[in-house]
Amino acid sequence: MRARHAFLILVLLAVAAPASAHPAPFSYLDLHLRPGRVDGALVAHAIDLAHELGLPSPDQLRDPRVVDANQDRMFALVRQRLSLIAGGTTFEPLVDRVDILADRQALQFTLRFAVERPPDSFVVRAALFPYDANHQTFVNVYEGGALRHQGIFNATRSSLEYFPGTAQGTLAVVRKFVIEGARHIAIGPDHILFLVGLLLLGGSLMQLVRIVTAFTVAHSLTLTLAVLNVLDPSARLVEPAVALSIIYIGADNLLVTRQSRDVRAWIALTFGLIHGFGFASVLREMDLPRQALGWSLFSFNAGVEIGQVAIVLVVASALAAARRASETLGQRLVYVGSAGVLAAGAYWFVQRVFFAGGV
Repeated sequence: MRARHAFLILVLLAVAAPASAHPAPFSYLDLHLRPGRVDGALVAHAIDLAHELGLPSPDQLRDPRVVDANQDRMFALVRQRLSLIAGGTTFEPLVDRVDILADRQALQFTLRFAVERPPDSFVVRAALFPYDANHQTFVNVYEGGALRHQGIFNATRSSLEYFPGTAQGTLAVVRKFVIEGARHIAIGPDHILFLVGLLLLGGSLMQLVRIVTAFTVAHSLTLTLAVLNVLDPSARLVEPAVALSIIYIGADNLLVTRQSRDVRAWIALTFGLIHGFGFASVLREMDLPRQALGWSLFSFNAGVEIGQVAIVLVVASALAAARRASETLGQRLVYVGSAGVLAAGAYWFVQRVFFAGGV
């Protein structure tokens, strides 16, 4: 038994020894916003640098003479794989010096990005050691000495957009997310078709305002809850539910009679909650600026609202013109349009439930 225990201990030591010799593949990038420039410090592990330099052992980078001899190659490597984009201009880092961090088996590069003025936003791009698919670079952004943002670069993500906490930075957030909100409505056929379905029956200006307002309030609520991670239903549930909402509005239009009570505002309110989760899945992929989260949410919703209003004006005006020209034509548009809405919703539902890989 003692021999068995001794053997197990030796096996564990043999496994643990190489594991400790190969630390997790991390780099660290700190960026400090200053007037007219962005300063930085990059800490890279000797194992990664030795691989890129073709050195037989990372321990060689503990020797100042080896570091000096390879300094130009390392500086060139940093300049090639790290950049900052501001105002449409790409800035390479100016590497001031490199220091040996013997206790961390790493090297630290002192950087400067000579931006011409404090940027209203900028993008950092980094792909430092692509040879290692598991490599990660942790990024910290500081303003006035205070940590404002943290991010991670890895094999699937090599850029980070940052908006400084200035008036110009806030305006940049508003500008970007208003455009993105309007764009998302424009390229989202399911959301457009749901709105069109709500408008097919026509109605007074006040009725249409109530419908659009109810939809806006509902999707804004769930969008905010989802982005804040208060509620986070799976897209495998949300996307088919959005399709079901389209089926419902199409069927409801076909079943409604002149004597029926107009409940489209309630339909918009109910199903708008589901559509809000659909908007959130897109918004989360955009790397929301945590330091301006409120403004980004508000601006995205404003953009969505602008897109919706544009759709309402075009569709409602066209339907009203058709009804003025011919009551029969207007009625046919309701039936044909509602059948089309229902059919499209059914198609999306089948696709999203049974062929989810294509969504």
